[in-house]
Amino acid sequence: MRIEAYNQVAQLYQTSNTKNVSQAAKSNQMGRDEVQISSTGRDFNVAKAAVSESKDIREDLVADIKARIKNGTYDVSADDFADKLLSQVESIF
Repeated sequence: MRIEAYNQVAQLYQTSNTKNVSQAAKSNQMGRDEVQISSTGRDFNVAKAAVSESKDIREDLVADIKARIKNGTYDVSADDFADKLLSQVESIF
């Protein structure tokens, strides 16, 4: 680990902590609370809402697989299945 990088990060935290303390002191004098949400926080909230509105099942892909199973043309490679099964089991342990 480079010491210079650690010192720079420490300086950033000290600077931001000093600003936060002075802002908190000003807020206490005014007698009101404020909340500020960063643009990253707002972007995260928009992305979260978009994901919650999306469907869990992609009907177009499921319909194709169902049709191939019904026609008897759906083929699963035993090797591919075994590889994926093993990778799932390995990720657990």
